[in-house]
Amino acid sequence: MKHKFWNWVRNEETGERILSLNGPISDETWFGDEVTPGLFRDELCSCTGDVTVWINSPGGDCFAAAQIYNMLMDYKGNVNVRIDGLAASAASVIAMAGNTVEISPVGMIMIHNPATVALGDHNEMQKAIDMLSEIKESIINAYQIKTGMSRKKLSDLMEAETWLNAKKAVDMGFADKIMFNEDDDDDEEDKLEAVMFSRASITNSIVDRLRERNGACVSNEDCKRIDSKQLLKRLELLKC
Repeated sequence: MKHKFWNWVRNEETGERILSLNGPISDETWFGDEVTPGLFRDELCSCTGDVTVWINSPGGDCFAAAQIYNMLMDYKGNVNVRIDGLAASAASVIAMAGNTVEISPVGMIMIHNPATVALGDHNEMQKAIDMLSEIKESIINAYQIKTGMSRKKLSDLMEAETWLNAKKAVDMGFADKIMFNEDDDDDEEDKLEAVMFSRASITNSIVDRLRERNGACVSNEDCKRIDSKQLLKRLELLKC
């Protein structure tokens, strides 16, 4: 029996059903003989009532995540998503299926462009690019339904590979509330700071600082020219 990346647990005291999604969302699990989307659907619909989905996953196969998202969206009971660690990439799509989405004060959400591996000539490469573009649009659909943000803004956030802490996730609509935060009357200075990390912006900032420190070009126009003294210094290093 292949390992499942999901696990169902029933709270005997409350009767609540708990779905735990831990680790990578594997495409092998979904396309294997033993573990299939049909099996997940059977387990989901085997009982009625509300479901709590705990997520701690770096993501994985976007098609498997899409199927889980669709099943949870179509489920007749209430679905409460709780992000206790990380909901990244494809796992962030599943999180959007919650009627309510809660995130731990130390939890994170990460969204980025879909990726794949392609092999072949330029025609095959173009097919892969077109496929990724369509997948991105489908992912944006899920984010937009939950957050109400514009497609352009969401696309830019994915392009930059954006990490959201709990406060920022709530501020931007990816989550509804922060777990364990029952007191809303805290002083402003004591509240969790909203932080968003963009890999693209950080990379650009580092490049700009290196240029300034090395006395290199700081504008696109200047970058077209290279100081001859710098080239001579580099040539001297090559002689060593």
